[in-house]
Amino acid sequence: MDVTLRETSDADLPVFFTQMSDPEGIRMAAFTAKDPTDSDYFTAHWARIRQDPAVLLRTIVGENGEVVGHASVYGPLEEREVTYWIGRQYWGRGVATVALRELLLLEAARPLYARAVADNAASIRVLEKCGFVVTGHDRGFANGRGEEVDEVLLTLLG
Repeated sequence: MDVTLRETSDADLPVFFTQMSDPEGIRMAAFTAKDPTDSDYFTAHWARIRQDPAVLLRTIVGENGEVVGHASVYGPLEEREVTYWIGRQYWGRGVATVALRELLLLEAARPLYARAVADNAASIRVLEKCGFVVTGHDRGFANGRGEEVDEVLLTLLG
C-alpha cells in the first residue's frame, strides 16, 4: 500500500480517536492513555502535542486519501523516541514500515529510540526493518492491558 505523510490537521483527530479507541489496537499497543475512550483527555492531549515544537507529528495518508494513522518523534534531543499508530483495518499491509521510513527522513537526530510490548512482534519487526536494533528489555505498566508487561527497547544509530 502506498502511503504518504503530511502535516496533521484538525480533521484528522476524529479518525485518530476512533483508531486509538479500538480494543484490539489498544491491546496490541499496550501503552495507551488510562482511558482511551475519554474524548476530553484525548482532545487536551492532542492540543499539547500539536503545540509542542519539539514534536515531529505527521498524519499517514493512504493511496485513496484516507487517514490510516499517525507517526511522530518526540522528546528532548538526547532522548528522541518514535511512535506510530496504524488503524487496524490497515495492519499487515506494510503501512507502518513505509510511514516510519518516511518519518526517519524528516528527523535528523540520532540516536532515536523506540519501545514495544514484547509480544507485539509486528511492531518490533517494523522497527527492525527501519534499522532499529534491540538494545534492551524492561517491564512497565500498560494501561491498555491493565498490568505490567515486558517491553523491548530499540535504538536507531547514525
